[in-house]
Amino acid sequence: MARLDYSLFIVTAARDGELAGCLVGFASQVSIHPPRFLACLSDKNLTHRVALGCRTLLVHMVPEDAAELAELFGGQTGDRIDKFARCRWRPGPGGAPILTDLHNWFCGRVLERWQLGDHTGFLLAPLEVSTGPEDQTLTFRRARWIDPGHNP
Repeated sequence: MARLDYSLFIVTAARDGELAGCLVGFASQVSIHPPRFLACLSDKNLTHRVALGCRTLLVHMVPEDAAELAELFGGQTGDRIDKFARCRWRPGPGGAPILTDLHNWFCGRVLERWQLGDHTGFLLAPLEVSTGPEDQTLTFRRARWIDPGHNP
């Protein structure tokens, strides 16, 4: 499994005024018609706890040149710092933060949740989409230098 390489995403969520976001490596389109996407969030982080009560999540594609944002959302934990005080963002659909430096994102309505080992899978139906340049995405193998922020 360690040899697999796949695109990374930043998923953001908002519930009752609390903002959260994390770097996600386990995610994929799972249906064309109707369009569906599965984002899997680690049960160890704040974003997971916030997302459990959300009706929508925002999924940002992470280009290679966004290493600082990837490190912020993957190498830091929202349990210790306010990630959103350290980046540019604006409220999006359902209140979930849109990271304004990332132009390719979609907001998805949460259809179902599944416990998948140490992650929860959130099945999303896209509601709103933003597209920008087709940048090369940051992948798991290229970002392996980021130590997960929720590790002790």
